[in-house]
Amino acid sequence: MMKVVKFGGTSLADADAIRHAASIIKSDPDRRYTVVSAPGKRSSEDIKITDLLIRLYEETQAYKDSTKTLGLIEQRFADIVAGLGISFDLKKEMDKLERSLQDDPGREELLSRGEYLNARIIAAYLQWPFVDAGLLIRFGSDHRLDNAKTDEQIRKVLTGMEHAVIPGFYGCDPDGNIVTFSRGGSDVSGAVVARALKADLYENWTDVSGIMSADPRIIADPRRVDWISYRELREMSYMGATVLHEEAVFPVRDAGIPIQIRNTMDPDAEGTMIVSVLPKEARKHTITGIAGKKGLSDLYIEKAMMNAEVGFGAKVMNIIAGYGVPYEHTPTSIDTMSVIVETESLEPWRNQIISEIDKQLKPDRIMIEDGIALVAVVGEGLWQNTGFAAKMFSILSEAGISVRMIDASFSEMNIIIGVNSADYEKTVRVLYSGLQEYM
Repeated sequence: MMKVVKFGGTSLADADAIRHAASIIKSDPDRRYTVVSAPGKRSSEDIKITDLLIRLYEETQAYKDSTKTLGLIEQRFADIVAGLGISFDLKKEMDKLERSLQDDPGREELLSRGEYLNARIIAAYLQWPFVDAGLLIRFGSDHRLDNAKTDEQIRKVLTGMEHAVIPGFYGCDPDGNIVTFSRGGSDVSGAVVARALKADLYENWTDVSGIMSADPRIIADPRRVDWISYRELREMSYMGATVLHEEAVFPVRDAGIPIQIRNTMDPDAEGTMIVSVLPKEARKHTITGIAGKKGLSDLYIEKAMMNAEVGFGAKVMNIIAGYGVPYEHTPTSIDTMSVIVETESLEPWRNQIISEIDKQLKPDRIMIEDGIALVAVVGEGLWQNTGFAAKMFSILSEAGISVRMIDASFSEMNIIIGVNSADYEKTVRVLYSGLQEYM
C-alpha cells in the first residue's frame, strides 16, 4: 500500500508539533509522500504564518515599514529550526525573501513562502528530499489547475523517489509565476499528488478526530462520522462543515482513492473514511450529519405569469453573476423566485442589482431580506425512510421555529430549510436531539 499524507498548520505549528508529526509519518512505511501546510497557531492568541505574510504584503504595498513583521516571521521559523536541532540556513532563505520584497513580488508568491519554508525545514528534519510544488502543480494561464499537466509533472518528478516532502497550497503557471489555491488549499495539493501517483489512501491529518455529525460549537460531543460518501461530504462542506477543503474531494473521488481524516493529537483514533460508495456496515445511519450557515440574504422577486417568460430565471442569475455574487439556493413558486446569497457578497451591490432586475424584468415586487440561515440534514437515501420529513417538521413546529424555506431535491441526499438567523443554533440543537433515532 502507498499513502500520500498531508499535515495541516495546527499539526505543524512549532517544533514539538513537527516532531510529533514526523513520528507519525515514520511509524508507517507506507506513508511515502508528505504534503505540508505553513505553521498555524500555537495558541488562540497566536498568528498564523500565512496571516503574517498577508500583513507583510499589505505593508509592502502601502510602503510601510515591514521590519517588525519580517522579524516575527524569521523568529517563528528560527524557533522551529532550533527546537528541531537541525542544521538549516534560515538566514539565506530570509535574505532571499527580503530581497524579493524590493522587487515587488506578487501576493500569491509571497503567501506561498510559509509552506515553502516549512517544507524545507521538515524535509531537513526527516532527511527526506524536498520537492518544490512549483515543479509539480501546474496552472494554466487562466490560473485554473491544469490537471493533465499536473499529473504528468508529478509522475515525472516523483516516480522512483522513495520519499518526498512537498509544500502545499501553490504551484506555477506556464510563465513560472506562483499561483495559489484558496486558503486551506494544501488539502487540494495533497489530493492531486495522491491522484497522480495512484495512491491507495490519502491521509489528511488535522486537529480533530474526523468529521463530526454536527458543529461541536453548537452540539456538545457530537457523534463522529465513521464513514461518509463523497456526495455527503460535498453537501456537508457546502453547508459549513470545514474539516476538509471542498475542492480536495474531486481529484481523489474521480480516481477512486479514499480519504481518511486523522487527528494528529490522537493518532490512534480511526477518524473518518471518505469513500465513493459506502460499505454495508456504514449504512446503519439514515442521517450522516446536520450542518448549516448563517449570514445569508433572500433576494425575493414576484411577478404574475413569471413561469410564462422563457429565460426569466436565467436573466436574474446573469444579473447577479455579473456583480460576482455567488448564489446558495433558488427556491421558486409559479409567480415568485428567491435567490439566497451571502449577505457579505451582496452588500456592495444590493442597490445596483435591484435596480438592474427592476429595469430588465419589471417585476411586480422585489425586495431583499437579511438575517437568513440555512440548515441541512444530510444522508444517503434520506427519503427512503417513510415519515422522516413529517418527524423533522413536527420537531421544528413543537420548538416554535418558523421555517422560511424548504429545499428537498430528488437526489435523496438532503433536506435544507431556511430559518431566521436568530433561530439557527436552536434549530440545529432541536433537530440533533429530536432525530437521534436516525443517527
